[in-house]
Amino acid sequence: MSLKDSLIGIFIIFIWGINFVVIAWGLEGLPPLLMGAERFLLVAVLGSLFVKRPNIPWRWLALYALSLSFGQFAFLFSAMAFGMPAGLASLVLQSQALFTLIFAALILKEQIKSMQVLAMLVAGLGLYVIGSSGGNSPNSTMVMTGVGFGLTLAAAMCWALGNIINRAINQKGYSANIGLVVWSAWIPIIPFLMASYYFEGADLIISSLVNIELSSVLALLYLAVMASIVGYSMWSYLLERYPAAQVAPLTLGVPVVGLTAAALLLNETLSWQQGLGIALVMTGLFINSAGTRVYTLLSKQMITNRS
Repeated sequence: MSLKDSLIGIFIIFIWGINFVVIAWGLEGLPPLLMGAERFLLVAVLGSLFVKRPNIPWRWLALYALSLSFGQFAFLFSAMAFGMPAGLASLVLQSQALFTLIFAALILKEQIKSMQVLAMLVAGLGLYVIGSSGGNSPNSTMVMTGVGFGLTLAAAMCWALGNIINRAINQKGYSANIGLVVWSAWIPIIPFLMASYYFEGADLIISSLVNIELSSVLALLYLAVMASIVGYSMWSYLLERYPAAQVAPLTLGVPVVGLTAAALLLNETLSWQQGLGIALVMTGLFINSAGTRVYTLLSKQMITNRS
């Protein structure tokens, strides 16, 4: 990558890493499902002013929106509202890469390579270690709950399913770029509002809207403008200029920023068991993104040395 594009990649990592701290701040004044509806309303309204509607049938927009937008963020926001620390959420959500491999094999009949199997085993062990940790260290201000952990895994599965739908959209000859993100945002508003009315109740919805604080408004603007519109616009720009295999590993930096930001801004701390789990998950994600290329380069080097 050029220096400019490398800086863009780093900027994306920081936007998406800090995103989890901002979600935690937003949830202090808004219930999770209502916050999801407001986020995508802002994405749809603001984004549609600058991005033209993509030439993608509405049924594909709906499938993408219900999985990656509604499913992922309904589970993620609820997970963080029910005891999933922001830093750990930023890491566990990256398990979407492993679920994407599984769904691609089951739905698209894609072959899973041996290195990818190793990646899933290592990262899966890391997720088990985190899930069985039973909470953070005694000095932490936030304790991970089993419900929060499970909902975060569900969010990762929805993200992975959205990736499969995204791939199917590309295979059909449509351009799955920022236009898809913006215009599909009109769709999840409805299920978010319906779920909010059913689970959170009309009284809480009205009270939250009437008494909304500036911090909640700023959090929503960050989630809609920076994390969604700006972040995905830059991401689409990089994917258009470079191979996906070169761009995708950038997401490994997201949990690093997320964990660091949560420690500095939310005073979140980790137990040694969670630290071990994080190391295993990061190792698995690295093997998945770069393991095959590293193995190939080492094999070629060994052959060259022998000759």
